[in-house]
Amino acid sequence: MQQRNEHVSFRMMSEAVQAWYRFYEVRPDDRCSNVLCQAAIDLYQGGLRTVDDIATTLIGSYVGATRVNVPTSLSVH
Repeated sequence: MQQRNEHVSFRMMSEAVQAWYRFYEVRPDDRCSNVLCQAAIDLYQGGLRTVDDIATTLIGSYVGATRVNVPTSLSVH
């Protein structure tokens, strides 16, 4: 059962990151994805449990961030 729950939570966080890319119309990038995925994991561990909650928080926290300034966004938030 634990493995299924981990799979569901991983998929949910992945969908939230994909929603961020769609919202900002940014092409996926490895560096940006690493930052966003880590943020999604942190949000999940912090208690957010839905794709919408995680995506909304990512969108609000990393406003218009691109692969060039994502690390800067981390230092602000």
